[in-house]
Amino acid sequence: MNRNRNDRRGGDRGRESEFDERVITINRVAKVVKGGRRFSFTALVAVGNGKGKVGIGYGKAKEVPTAIQKAMELARKDMQYIPMAGQTIIHENIGQQGASRVLLKPAAPGTGVIAGGAVRQIVEAAGVSDILGKSLGSATHVNVAKATMDALMSQDRPDVVARARGRRPEELFPPALVAAYNSTELARTQIGGK
Repeated sequence: MNRNRNDRRGGDRGRESEFDERVITINRVAKVVKGGRRFSFTALVAVGNGKGKVGIGYGKAKEVPTAIQKAMELARKDMQYIPMAGQTIIHENIGQQGASRVLLKPAAPGTGVIAGGAVRQIVEAAGVSDILGKSLGSATHVNVAKATMDALMSQDRPDVVARARGRRPEELFPPALVAAYNSTELARTQIGGK
C-alpha cells in the first residue's frame, strides 16, 4: 500500500522531459482584501529543447509548484525557433520590452555564455553555447526575459537579407557565418524543425 502511494506521487518525477526547463524567478505577490492580504506566487520559466527552440512562460497560483507548472505549460505552447549560426547567434542585436533593453552579441567558439539572470537561462535553454549578453535598462525579470526573446527573434537571417537585396548570402556575409547558419538550418530541417 505504502509503495503504491509513493509510486503515484513520484511517477511524474521519474519521467525525463525532452525539454530543458529552467525557473528564472519566483515571486510572492499579495492581494489586499477586506480581511487582510491574500498571498500567491508567480513563476517565470524558460523552456527549450537545446537545439534552437525556446519559449518563456509566466504563471500564477496559490502554491509555488502549481505556479511553476502553469508557467511551464505556457512556455511549451510559446516555443519558437531562433536563428543560429552554429552554437551562437547570427549578429549583434538589441531587444526591447518596456524600459528593459538587452544587448546580445555573437561570440567565438569556446567563449561560453557570458550573461546573467534571465538572459543566461533563456539562451542556455535554447542551446546557444557561445554568446555575450548585457541587460541595459530596467532589471525587471519579466521584461528582461521578453527583451531577450525579442533580441533572439528579431535577428536578420542571411538568406532573407540576401534575397531582399537580390544577391547571394556569400556576397554579403562572411563565408564562415553563412556555412554555420546553413549547417544549423540543415540539421533543424532533418530533425523536423520548421
